[in-house]
Amino acid sequence: MPTTTPPVLFDLPPEIAEARDWVHDFSARFVRPVGAKYDEREETPWELIEEAAKVGIYTPDFAMQLISEPTGLLQPVVSEEIFWGDGGLGQALLGSFLPAAALFGAGTQEQIETWLPAFFGTPGDVAVAALCASEPNAGSDAAAIKTTARFDEAANEWVLNGSKTWATNGGIADVHVVNAVADPELGARGHALFLIPPGTEGLNQGQKFRKHGLRASHTAEVFLDNVRIPAELVLGGKEALDRRLAKAREGTRVRVPAAMATFELTRPAIGAMAVGVARAAYEYALEYAGIREQFGRPIIDNQAVAFELADLAVEIDAARLLVWRASTMMRRGTGFPHAEGSMSKLKASEVAVRATSSAIGDLGRQRLHPRLPGGTVGA
Repeated sequence: MPTTTPPVLFDLPPEIAEARDWVHDFSARFVRPVGAKYDEREETPWELIEEAAKVGIYTPDFAMQLISEPTGLLQPVVSEEIFWGDGGLGQALLGSFLPAAALFGAGTQEQIETWLPAFFGTPGDVAVAALCASEPNAGSDAAAIKTTARFDEAANEWVLNGSKTWATNGGIADVHVVNAVADPELGARGHALFLIPPGTEGLNQGQKFRKHGLRASHTAEVFLDNVRIPAELVLGGKEALDRRLAKAREGTRVRVPAAMATFELTRPAIGAMAVGVARAAYEYALEYAGIREQFGRPIIDNQAVAFELADLAVEIDAARLLVWRASTMMRRGTGFPHAEGSMSKLKASEVAVRATSSAIGDLGRQRLHPRLPGGTVGA
């Protein structure tokens, strides 16, 4: 009898388990030791990105593997292990993978081959990329964006105007992928993604945001003032865009706009990041509960503490399995992968909040502590 869901997996394929151990070792050796330093400085960890490029984690080839690996499990497994090391550094290391996913999802093969290397650079000369989608009045409501892309027939160029906000790597990126409105009358169906090459005149960084967490990851405003780019730098190509817009004007159903499709595709990976944070916080709480004594015995001997930790472990495992299920469904196109992706992201985020609250609250030291994922946080 046919089924709409993939088979249940209890063991990772050997090659995925090997990749997990490789990335975990990198996180333990290189990420965790410098997490507090970069969080306090609120600096992009260029030295760490260089190290990741040297070992093969921060490369266009590895990005291709994450996005195209057939089981769909490599991406969430890698994301979890990097964020287990540190949330802010994890965001800095994986920030270029989101625009890479947009490039894979909407770009032509020629665009992928030409531009993906520029997203990452090379060992010794690394680069970063940015996906600029959100705007001051259009965060989750992607259909409300106002940034425009007007085609100048005489110059055979696109002219972009508008502002973006909360952009990871915004302003410091070598390549910006910008979501803009090519036909305002079509609403969200008139959106397209555009590649902005390094050094393009008219693209400028606004304020860099000071955040409560993930402070090693650069987040900023990006302003576009008559930014001109060649016609071929719309993802998917201008001819394909013209055909899609024509169908939309006729009332024909067209595919989900590229930016929204990218967010849907990467939801399980975001969930995996939250699982990594939750796992790190849980491990810290478990360790601390074993050494913190009250009334002559470790607090883990108290039933209430032990039960809370056991319940957390169950919740983390449940969130991970939801993430894996959503990621495999997304890759295979079975069932309702977008709904499953949203569920996994929501569940994992809730568990991460609960785990970190436990680590810095009832089970923690009730003070600032740099060992917690995401940098220094307080109770």
